Amino acid sequence: MPLAARGEGRYQGNMLNTILHGSPSERPPVVIAHGLYGSARNWGVIAKRLSDRGQVIAVDMRNHGRSLRSDDHRYEAMADDLAEVIAAHGGKADVVGHSMGGKAAMMLALRHPDAIGKLVVADIAPVAYCHSQMPFIDAMRQVDLSRVERRSDAESQLAELGVEKALQSFFTQSLDLKEGRWLLNLDALAENMPRIMSFPETDASWTGPALFLSGAASDYVRPEHRETIKRLFPAARFAKLPGAGHWLHADDPRGFEAAVRVFLDAA
Repeated sequence: MPLAARGEGRYQGNMLNTILHGSPSERPPVVIAHGLYGSARNWGVIAKRLSDRGQVIAVDMRNHGRSLRSDDHRYEAMADDLAEVIAAHGGKADVVGHSMGGKAAMMLALRHPDAIGKLVVADIAPVAYCHSQMPFIDAMRQVDLSRVERRSDAESQLAELGVEKALQSFFTQSLDLKEGRWLLNLDALAENMPRIMSFPETDASWTGPALFLSGAASDYVRPEHRETIKRLFPAARFAKLPGAGHWLHADDPRGFEAAVRVFLDAA
């Protein structure tokens, strides 16, 4: 099968924009849910490589990329979005979620337990975090898009605003140069930032196989979080990628892919 037989398109209604890699097989598809300020395209390399084992569906989460814009950015809504995509692709999928996408994937498992076969949560826990991502929204809002003809123009402005180099290129992947706008609903994300940094209270649990894969150089998943994780996901297993930080899939894409592949392929 071709390594990356790719298609892209928004389904009717409010279904998330998706990028498809590979072809359907006897295995359930793999759905990839990106983190805050990300997009389906950010995951292209890993999605293409994993597509040699079956179809991979990378999504733009709501208020990101080409997906729906909404004032509602609760994890319950994001989980329902993912469930809708899975329903359109056979009704069951393995799900990989990073950061915000990892929280959405966890909520998907708790709200729609039959939709998931295996769950990979990348460098996030089902807890509230004290830090804020608002400085990055403030920086993107300050970019003068009328002076942007290429991504490097926006990167230069972000650099002047104190945004580090790696994040400059990451953020500008969400720039629509032709239309001169961000492919991020910055207003909705700002309004919902407290919800994004938190996690809904729930009495539910999901007993399916779950891998919590963290960057060894990241402090997002701490020892004190394990009790909460095991309460919600009793079968959770834990692993770390040496030398990787919060963006572990970018810091060590081959190591990340290998860890995910071994987990998904295990009996």
